[in-house]
Amino acid sequence: MQPAISIFDAVILGIVEGLTEFLPVSSTGHLILVSEWLGLYNDPAAKAGVNAFEIVIQSGALLAVAGIYLPSLRSMANGVLGRDAAGRALLLQLLAGFLPAAVIGLLFAGWIKGNLFGVQPVIFALAGGGALMLAVEWHHARKAGSADEARLEKPLAAMTWRAALLIGFAQCIAMWPGTSRSMITIVAARLLGFKPKAAAEFSFLLALPTLGAATAYDLLKHGPALLEGSGIAGLAVGMAVSFVVAWVAVKGFLAYLTRHGMAVFGWYRIALAAVLALTISF
Repeated sequence: MQPAISIFDAVILGIVEGLTEFLPVSSTGHLILVSEWLGLYNDPAAKAGVNAFEIVIQSGALLAVAGIYLPSLRSMANGVLGRDAAGRALLLQLLAGFLPAAVIGLLFAGWIKGNLFGVQPVIFALAGGGALMLAVEWHHARKAGSADEARLEKPLAAMTWRAALLIGFAQCIAMWPGTSRSMITIVAARLLGFKPKAAAEFSFLLALPTLGAATAYDLLKHGPALLEGSGIAGLAVGMAVSFVVAWVAVKGFLAYLTRHGMAVFGWYRIALAAVLALTISF
C-alpha cells in the first residue's frame, strides 16, 4: 500500500519544519497549512499518521539544537555529577519551564488535536501572535536609552527557576497551533527582562525536553499509524532534512535577532494570516 506521505512530501515538510521550528512563526501552523496544500488531509483515515509525522520529524530539528548547544548539554551533565553549579542551575530551570507543558499537554492533548488542528484556528493564532510581537518590540524600543533599559538586558546567567516557571506557563499557550512555541517563550523572556539572544537561547534549550517528550508521546501512541502514513524511508528523509535546515535557521535567526529584533516576524505573521483569511474558504 502506497504511504499517504511520499518522499517528495517528506522533503517539503522537513524543510518547513526545520525552517519554522525555532523561528517565531509557528512550525505546527505552517505544517498544517502545507499539509493541507499537499492534500495530505484529504483522507480522514490517514490524518492521524500525517499529524504524527508532523510532530515526530521535529526530532531532526531538536538534534540540530542539541548539536549547536552541546557545550550547554555537557555543562548540565557535569551539573548532575556535582561538577558544574551553573550547569545544574540551568538544568533545574529547564525542568521548571518544562513542567507546566508536561501536565497541561497530557491533560488536553487529545482535545487540542481534535479542535485546534485546522486552518481557521491557525489564522487567529498567527494574527494574534504577530500583534503581540509587535507590541513587545514597541515596548522595548520605547525603553531604549532610558533608565529602565538595563533591566531589560539580562543575560541567560541571570535566569531563575521562578522566571523559568513563568516562561513554562507561557509555553502552554503554544499548544494552540499557529501560536509558535519559540515566539511565546521568547516574548515571555523578553517581558521578564532578558535580552534577545538570552531569550532565544533559553527558548531553544527548553525545546529539548518539551518537544522531545511530545515526540516520544506521539511515537508511543501513533507509531503504527505514523509508519503506515510515511514509511521508514519517508520518516528518515523528513527528519534528516529538518536537521540540516534547522541548523542553518537557528544560526541565522540568532544573528538576525541580535541586530534587528522580532518585528519582521510579527509583520510576516499578520500578513500571512490576512492572505489566508482572504483566500481560504471555511
